[in-house]
Amino acid sequence: MTQTEAAAFAEAWSALGGEIAPHGVQPPVLEREVSGLASRFAVGEVATVCVSAALIAADALQNDRGGTALAVTLDRSHVAAAVRSERYFRRGAQSMGMGFAPLSRFWRSADGWVRTHANYPWHHAALLKALGSEDDHAALAAAIGERSAGQVEDAVFAAGGVAAAVRSREQWRLHAQGAAIDREPLISHHAVGDADPRSRSASPLPATGVRVLDLTRVIAGPVCTRYLGALGADVLRLDPPDRLDITIGQPADTLLAKRSALLDARTRAGMAQLHELLRDADIAVCGYRPGALERLGLGEDALAERHPGLVVVYVSAWGHTGPWAGRRGFDSVVQAATGIAAAESSNGTAPGALPCQLLDHGTGYLAAAAALDGLRRQLREGGTHVRRLSLARTAAWLTSHNAGNERSRSDEADAEPSAWLQRIPDNDGAVTAVCPPGAVRGEPLRWPTTLTHYGSDAPSW
Repeated sequence: MTQTEAAAFAEAWSALGGEIAPHGVQPPVLEREVSGLASRFAVGEVATVCVSAALIAADALQNDRGGTALAVTLDRSHVAAAVRSERYFRRGAQSMGMGFAPLSRFWRSADGWVRTHANYPWHHAALLKALGSEDDHAALAAAIGERSAGQVEDAVFAAGGVAAAVRSREQWRLHAQGAAIDREPLISHHAVGDADPRSRSASPLPATGVRVLDLTRVIAGPVCTRYLGALGADVLRLDPPDRLDITIGQPADTLLAKRSALLDARTRAGMAQLHELLRDADIAVCGYRPGALERLGLGEDALAERHPGLVVVYVSAWGHTGPWAGRRGFDSVVQAATGIAAAESSNGTAPGALPCQLLDHGTGYLAAAAALDGLRRQLREGGTHVRRLSLARTAAWLTSHNAGNERSRSDEADAEPSAWLQRIPDNDGAVTAVCPPGAVRGEPLRWPTTLTHYGSDAPSW
């Protein structure tokens, strides 16, 4: 490991509550250098550490299950492809990745810049409503240009939308939410109740026989659960039928290694079915903002009481404390608020962006590590184990590791990662996806060859 990787790795593994080499489990053997992740920050190194943490947690769980050591290895260039996996997901020559909508972008405000996110129809509508604008680029630009970035941020949030003023890192540290994030651990964890340990026999992969209920959307949560699927878990993703994340029947990079079903938990029948699924689940990964699940009776205390022994992983945008904890957020918007966009400016004026959505992908792999470590602790200690992570806390961790004053290596930035692509057959033509990063016992991890289509499965195990 490089010096930066070693330092970041020690921080990540400590955040999981572990020592550097628990029970003789060693960090993965790292191969080659990261390429194509040019940044002011140590993006490639931090990305590699996030995946490493998940692999090491998997090896530790395998050890406690009495299985054969995984002997994990990881190629840095594979990591660079994996954290940009959405851009390489395609059917034939057609990209199947989801980019940004026209109104999801940076805008000049009266006193600086603001970042909006309008990919979902309801967030698009909220943005226009908040600013009294027509659905027109020039009209919206004029409306934002008349207001301060803070005014736009507050108005859009109040209308149910997503926006954030572009701040420097120092401005974010002085902000009430930035201060709250600084007090939160990278991965919080505690156990609730005294549920008995759930017995787990040895298996070829560490998550074989583990059932994961995926209550997440967009990238971070789905990255976590698809990686658990690649490590052997049975993953079922649930989405509300009235606010679809993907077109019904469509495959997606975020659906790999899982099944996809629709369920309306706001109905009595839907809630009863959800609890049936939770009864037989081992892990629940929740990606909705704090407060949303509590309103459905799915907060940690309720889950621990009704489903003892579960491992619950909560992933949010802005953290789990502070005045913004209940706000909606996405990677690009969190980059804007936390000082990353300002630091990534190429000309010192217009904000920039990371070379990948690392806050999403990095948090996703850390969440997978947290879930696997929670399983290991439940196996040893019993109880209901709760883990919390956020994009904003991952941003604070990333920005503590600068790559220097100049942008880091950018060779092969646009190279096709052919060595890491997997062809998955489908009735409508095969799709191509980046393989899950890492190898165990010398064999590269692979996605299951059955391709999931959004909303096409029954909500059952």
